[in-house]
Amino acid sequence: MSKLILTRHGQSTWNAENRFTGWVDVELSENGKEEAKKSGELISKLNIKIDISYTSYLKRAIETLTIILKTLNLSMKFNTAWELNERHYGSLTGLNKEETKKKIGEEQFKKYRRSWDVAPPLMTKDSNYLKNFSPLNGGIPKNKIPLTESLKNTYERVIPFYEIEINKNLENGKNILISAHGNSLRALCKYLFRISDTKINELEIPTGNPLVIDFDNKLKIKKYYYLDESRSKNIIFNQ
Repeated sequence: MSKLILTRHGQSTWNAENRFTGWVDVELSENGKEEAKKSGELISKLNIKIDISYTSYLKRAIETLTIILKTLNLSMKFNTAWELNERHYGSLTGLNKEETKKKIGEEQFKKYRRSWDVAPPLMTKDSNYLKNFSPLNGGIPKNKIPLTESLKNTYERVIPFYEIEINKNLENGKNILISAHGNSLRALCKYLFRISDTKINELEIPTGNPLVIDFDNKLKIKKYYYLDESRSKNIIFNQ
């Protein structure tokens, strides 16, 4: 039986400012660093071996994973994948969420933020925020780099990566840790828990609270649970 541990990065500086972050490469806040450390402490109580770890190209997820591994006293190398990047928020990038909601209205705001297949307007190719993207993004094929994404677009890059790269390691009984983002993890959970297009808007992934998924030998989900029960969120599982 293998375990998959999904951890959304700790609070970032832009999370704290309530801004749409997307692909902008911001740091963890001090609170985020503490959340990452707490995640490591929670994972350590499982008393299991972490065989392989993955993260995105964004420093807030990389730093979260680094802190977790340090807390676990693991010096293992980890794998970075652009496919695990946060959803690209297009022209919403950098905007304050409350101010944006007041400007465009709650209904349109919800569509951009939580719908399955509605993407925000494109980011302009001369946006000042482009210079704040991760330098690792230089390794992404140019025809794969978006100017905006819906959750569906995010799903279409996360899931093929999962099926090709991660699934085989779970099949081999490996315990895997992923440090990623709210929307890349929402996309993965949609796939794993078979959440419908209309229900996925209800799924919220808390920062710094590892979600453990236990698989049987046929990769069927046997059990799933957050390690910090006091901050757990509802998981919609369509069996």
